[in-house]
Amino acid sequence: TAETSPSPAVNRSFVPPTPDELAKRFLQLEIIELIGQGGMGAVYKARQRDLDRLVALKILPPEVGSDPAFAERFNREARALAKLSHANIVGVYDSGKAGELYYLMMEYIDGVNLRQAMQAGSITPEEAVGIVPQICDALQYAHDEGVVHRDIKPENVLVDAKGRVKIADFGLAKLLQHESTDLTLTHSQQVMGTPHYMAPEQMTASHDVDHRADIYSLGVVFYELLTGEVPMGRFDPP
Repeated sequence: TAETSPSPAVNRSFVPPTPDELAKRFLQLEIIELIGQGGMGAVYKARQRDLDRLVALKILPPEVGSDPAFAERFNREARALAKLSHANIVGVYDSGKAGELYYLMMEYIDGVNLRQAMQAGSITPEEAVGIVPQICDALQYAHDEGVVHRDIKPENVLVDAKGRVKIADFGLAKLLQHESTDLTLTHSQQVMGTPHYMAPEQMTASHDVDHRADIYSLGVVFYELLTGEVPMGRFDPP
């Protein structure tokens, strides 16, 4: 569930609350620890007291609430995400607002993301070939439900202790973008997504992105799983 790379969509100065500070807002949860943070917020490992169930609590950066239209957009997107029920997609249990903080309560995945697995050197080509079809199945399901991820990258693909693949953060790139008169740029003058994994149309018209952008990004991830680098136009002959 760890999030390690910042998104250009949100101010990077966000300082996540401590577990003790957060516990005051979520009395139904035991906040265990902060397990990751990035441009899309912070993720905490927590336990639902009544159900004795581990969950991942994602807190979105506070500045998103300054957009008057965000509340309606958040509720709409959260409902769509909660309807995604697939073995290879991190489930969303609950969503809402606690004080000034918007949150998503999600399935807790005990494992690592693909970035961490690659850095540990633990993914063989055979394992990569086993991982990608699971991502394909999840994306096909989500696309059939009308949901585009928009930010497929190694950090958003989790592998649990049993080797099962789970895609995290569906729809968050769209949710957190600044919807201003210039729909292709954020206030920091950067397009939505993570540049090395973005389809060409995301570079110029992020508001027109459809399911094909996810397929492009998955191709980049697969290439990186096999070669250890992203395709930058420098290709050695086989």
